[in-house]
Amino acid sequence: MMRTRIPLYGTLVLLLLAFLAPLLWALSGSFKPRGDIFAYPPRLLPDPFTLDNYQRLFSGQPFWRWFLMSTVVALVATTVSVFVCALAGYGFAKFRFAGKRLLFGVMFSSLSVPFAVILVPLFVILVKTGLGSPWFALIVPWVAPAFGIFMMQQYIVQSVPDSVLEAARIDGASEFGIFRTIVLPLLRPSLGALAVWQFLQSYNSFLWPLVLVSDSSQYTLPLGLQTLFVSEQRQYDLVLAGAVIAVVPAVALFVVLRKQLLEGLSTGAVKG
Repeated sequence: MMRTRIPLYGTLVLLLLAFLAPLLWALSGSFKPRGDIFAYPPRLLPDPFTLDNYQRLFSGQPFWRWFLMSTVVALVATTVSVFVCALAGYGFAKFRFAGKRLLFGVMFSSLSVPFAVILVPLFVILVKTGLGSPWFALIVPWVAPAFGIFMMQQYIVQSVPDSVLEAARIDGASEFGIFRTIVLPLLRPSLGALAVWQFLQSYNSFLWPLVLVSDSSQYTLPLGLQTLFVSEQRQYDLVLAGAVIAVVPAVALFVVLRKQLLEGLSTGAVKG
């Protein structure tokens, strides 16, 4: 049995190394002098080891401002979108109303529309309505993603029995009270999975901030790192140091929500 699994394990190890290679190269390069980053043959362990790249990134660039901007926007967008998706999914899953099938179909169809298609109309609407402030506008595209609503609707249909909701209504609970005290706790695994996905979508967003933000003092982290990359000197050393730090919030969120994330993905796989 073990012998037959050797090709499978070998393939998995190669895939794991292929996925980790860019991260390991970035981590190693962030601690190397600039001239050693592209040295041949490449060395995984920095020699000499230096923190100069991080020191110059913090002292010579508004890195913490970029980092704070991206993290705060992603956290707010994630919190709002998880609540909105759960509420909208609950409505589509458990309520009957006129135009429900049409509305759900339109929402579902929007999954096939690339974000680049609505980029300019969304920008014009926000500017014309006076809502083009970066702190607000950076959050808007992630507030009610169709994928999140569809994911919540599917999970609620499979995991929230109608009998529980009817029993709560008979006991006099309000509809929002039922949603808050019964539905949301049952959705915890899928909410964790959605939160991780939504945070990464907002945190890694580049195209929308590139169109929206013109003031360099309001750059997000991807925009800020891009300015280092496209400068005349192409500061790869600073970009690698910034990229390593940029990974921290995503890893921290995964560690905090790993249980809910794995439960949500495994539940979807079993029931899907």
